[in-house]
Amino acid sequence: MLSLESLGVAVSLLGIGLTARRVMLCWPVNLVACALYFKLFYDVRLYADMVLQALFGLAILYGWIVWRRGQGDDGRVVVRALSLPLAMAGLAAGAGGAVLIGWFTSHYTDASLPWMDATLSSFSLVAQVWSARRHAANWLLWVLVDVLYVGMFAIKGLWQTAGLYGLFVGLAIIGYRQWRKAELTPAV
Repeated sequence: MLSLESLGVAVSLLGIGLTARRVMLCWPVNLVACALYFKLFYDVRLYADMVLQALFGLAILYGWIVWRRGQGDDGRVVVRALSLPLAMAGLAAGAGGAVLIGWFTSHYTDASLPWMDATLSSFSLVAQVWSARRHAANWLLWVLVDVLYVGMFAIKGLWQTAGLYGLFVGLAIIGYRQWRKAELTPAV
């Protein structure tokens, strides 16, 4: 029987692979992955990441709707450029969220690694919003966040999840290349 972590890894890989290929099925698959990791993060006291999974669930529903409206003739979503002002606003929101979440979880919970967990959770939300809005830059932020997540999960002894996030780094690089190419190629 698969462990909760093993099942979360398998479903997450499938979801991210579908996302990189801009296939609509990515949204329900990613929603299942969120539910699995919500429970796992609760079990290991990574509360910011647990709440992040719930927020990802909401962002996934939002992304599903936005992507349905932004499909090209081939059924894949159309990638949109991210302006510098929107990029800066997103990064500022990520930093502000990291401070607020980190302060709260370090003062009011028994969270493990509250500041690292909060920072990665906050910037993950920014990357998720950028993904929902179909910006190729989401993948660059995911590369950075996922590299740091590998370290955090290794510290927590979540070796399968650390390995998953290592694979996410590679998938994010592939996703960026594919989305950037789609962004630069005019729709027909």
